[in-house]
Amino acid sequence: MIDNLNYYKVFLAVVRTGSISRAANSLYISQPAVSKAISNLEDSLKTKLFERNKQGVTLTEEGEIIYQHVKEAFDSIKNAEDEVRRIKELGIGTLKIGVSTSLCKHILLDYLKNFINDNPHIKLIIDCHSTKNTIKLLNDGLIDLGFICKTDLPKDFEYRKLRTIHDIFVTSDGYLNNLKLRENPPISDVVNPWLFAGNVTTLFNESPIDGDTKAKGNTDSNDASNDASNDASDTKNAGTDILSDIGMTTKEIIEKSNLMLLEKGNVTRNHIDSYLYQQDISPNQILEINNMDLLIDFAAIGLGVSSIVQEFATEQLKKKEIIALPLDNPVEEREVGFVYKNSRQKPPVLEKFLSYCF
Repeated sequence: MIDNLNYYKVFLAVVRTGSISRAANSLYISQPAVSKAISNLEDSLKTKLFERNKQGVTLTEEGEIIYQHVKEAFDSIKNAEDEVRRIKELGIGTLKIGVSTSLCKHILLDYLKNFINDNPHIKLIIDCHSTKNTIKLLNDGLIDLGFICKTDLPKDFEYRKLRTIHDIFVTSDGYLNNLKLRENPPISDVVNPWLFAGNVTTLFNESPIDGDTKAKGNTDSNDASNDASNDASDTKNAGTDILSDIGMTTKEIIEKSNLMLLEKGNVTRNHIDSYLYQQDISPNQILEINNMDLLIDFAAIGLGVSSIVQEFATEQLKKKEIIALPLDNPVEEREVGFVYKNSRQKPPVLEKFLSYCF
C-alpha cells in the first residue's frame, strides 16, 4: 500500500481535474508520467479505474469505491498536518493532570488559572484522584503529570517540589466548651445527697457558726487559688489561653474528642497516624471522612476535632470559624509537588506548564 501512495496522489488529481493533461499540469509532471501511474495502480488492483472519452476520464464503479476511501484517507492526513501546524503556531496541546480534589482546589487552581489565561489554546484535562491512584494512572500512561503529596515513587519517576504544607488539628469554640462541660462539669451541677436527708428547712434556716464561716471562706479561697494555679500551669505548659480555659491538654482533647480524619490508606492519613503513634496519642473515637473540605466544615459546625492542612483553611482560621489546637511537637511538614515519568524528551506542553510553575 505504501508503494502505491504516490499513485493514489496522482489518482486523486485525475479525479478532481477530470483529465490526464490537467492532472499533469496541477502536479507539475508530464502526461506520460500520469498515465503510467494510473496504469500501474490499475495493474496493482487488477481492476479498471477510469473510462476514457473525448472530454477526459470518468470513474468506473470500482474507481468510485477507491476514490471515496482514498479521499477520506488523504483528507485525514491533511487534517493531521493542519493540527500539528496549529499546535506549533498557537501553542495548542493537551495536558492531562492527576490531582486530589483538595490539592487542586487550594493550591493547583491558582497555577491553572494563570496558565490558562496565558495559554488559551492548550487543553487541560484534570483527573481527580488520591495520590496513590494518581501515581497508578501515571504509571499506566493515562495521565501526563501528577500533583501529589510527596511519597515513595517508582525509580523511573521524577519529582519536583513546589511548596510545603502543614498538618494541624482544629475545632470550634463551641465544641471545646461542650467538651469542657462533659469532662469537667461545674460543681453546681453535682447533686449533694445531704440536701435530701433530714430536715431540709433546718439546713437552710440555721445560721452557721463563725468557725464554719471561716472554714468555708478558707475553702473558697483555697479553691480559687488552686484554680488560678492550675490555669497558670496550663497556660505555661501550652503557651495558649485555649488550653488554659478548657483545663485540658491538646493530647487529652484529641483523645477524648470525636476525632475526624481522612480514610485509611490515604497518604495524609498515614502521616497523621504516624504522628499520633509517635506522640503516644490514643483517640477514643475516630470518624473517617473522604474529603478534606468536609473535615474543615465539620470542625466549624462543632462536630469534633479535625486533622487538616493549614494552607487549606486560611480563611476559616482568619475568621475564627475554626481554631487550631496548640501542639508542643508540631506535625512534621510535608512537601507537595509535580511528578511525571522520566523520559529523554517530555511533551512540549508538559515542559511549558512546568516552566510556568517554577
